[in-house]
Amino acid sequence: MAAFQRDLSKSKLISYRQCPKRLWLEIHKPELRQDSASSQAVFRTGHQVGDLARQIFDPSGQGVLVDLHADGYKAAIKKTATLTSGDKPIFEAGFAANGAMAFCDVLIPSDADGVRSWRMIEVKASTSVKPYYEDDVAIQSLVARASGVNLSGVSLAHIDSSWVYPGGGDYSGLLVEKDLTACAFSRVDEVQGWIDAAQKVASQPNPPAIDTGPHCEKPFPCGFAAHCNEREQPVAYPITWLPRVQGKALKQYIAENNVEDMRQLPRELLNPQQLRVLEHTLTGECFFDGAGALADLAAYPLPALFLDFETISFGVPIWAGTRPFQSLTFQFSVHAMAADGSLSHAEFLDMSGSDPRKAFATALLSACEIWGPIFVYNAGFEGTRIRELSDAFPALRTGLLAIKGRLVDLHPIAVRRFYHPSQQGSWSIKKVLPAIAPDLTYESLGGVQNGDMAMDAYLESLDPETQPVRREEIRQQLLAYCKLDTLAMVRIWQKFTGRELN
Repeated sequence: MAAFQRDLSKSKLISYRQCPKRLWLEIHKPELRQDSASSQAVFRTGHQVGDLARQIFDPSGQGVLVDLHADGYKAAIKKTATLTSGDKPIFEAGFAANGAMAFCDVLIPSDADGVRSWRMIEVKASTSVKPYYEDDVAIQSLVARASGVNLSGVSLAHIDSSWVYPGGGDYSGLLVEKDLTACAFSRVDEVQGWIDAAQKVASQPNPPAIDTGPHCEKPFPCGFAAHCNEREQPVAYPITWLPRVQGKALKQYIAENNVEDMRQLPRELLNPQQLRVLEHTLTGECFFDGAGALADLAAYPLPALFLDFETISFGVPIWAGTRPFQSLTFQFSVHAMAADGSLSHAEFLDMSGSDPRKAFATALLSACEIWGPIFVYNAGFEGTRIRELSDAFPALRTGLLAIKGRLVDLHPIAVRRFYHPSQQGSWSIKKVLPAIAPDLTYESLGGVQNGDMAMDAYLESLDPETQPVRREEIRQQLLAYCKLDTLAMVRIWQKFTGRELN
């Protein structure tokens, strides 16, 4: 294979920083990449924030956009060189130098003593400045300066999570800036070292021999993880199945001994929950403390409700009075169980495109009129959402907080009283349900099978271009998914109480 000659983009260099093998695969085997639904959601938000940056940093609309996709790399970089001799803001400015290439979100002209200079702003769809963002800015700074741009400063703009959208398309307060000039300008030699090393990896005929590990998820999930896992010898009982590995001694032992299999761990380093997972995984036997589960639930007689929420969050808020990344309720399912064990079901789903929260809260109050405990699976989530609704709609506060006070969490009972080897160290409802009720599976659902898919489907339903037939299909899929969540809780309750349903 000939030596690799192309300038490496900033994203390729960040990939190298995460894992040299990832860089090699992105260049030579890009078709093997499989980004998760959550990664795709991050990309979408990033594009939205990038588009809004032009409105925020150039309110008069005098700036110029360098369209990489329309012009191509060479033309975009050439156009940028021409524009930097002018005096207008530049968006997506492109530079190439020293074996690397970078595109800057925002360049703002700044004159001092008659000398033209530029302020560079990198825009991120995040609520804080993460360490690898500083790497981003350092790369962009080096490439821009090496290509001849006189930079007066470099900053990173990120989302202010406390900002409340006033509505009307006014996003002027969405972003806040942090100056990173000193940090970026001081790392020239370090960044050049990354570029040189990455070029060597890119020119190799074969990928570097790097095993999978924590770096596959940090600082972000790698789309090649599935490909790399397929080529490694599977571990019979991976330590990733061990819950809550937080103890210093245990973490140190795993790191120092390169432990991959739970059987390699000294038993004295494990807490009771971890020992239970290990022992029942090895024996293949289910653990169930039926008497303990029944005692835990004895204080909550029928009638009872089983409740689940679905939420959506927008990095860029679309409804007035909401914040970036705020979890906004748009759907619930509730199964009601009468004193004789008979079941009825109620549900709510708003796909109108308007803020659904008040209608949601009103419908929730009506659905929870039946007195008794309200079982949920992770009370912290539903409880927080109910409190937020009570803050947003003071007229409904008393009734909503009364509902919050009735919540009973099945999750900690499951953690204490039940474990099946198929759970692989997780007590998520999607792991517990098939162990308790194998006749109910999320895989049997059409379209929406988990929370990420539910959010993606809801977003699609809000798109004006979504056809009515498809929107109705989404409605049915969302209703079926949320309904299964509460039915799952019913079946778990049945297992824990030993009570048959009518």
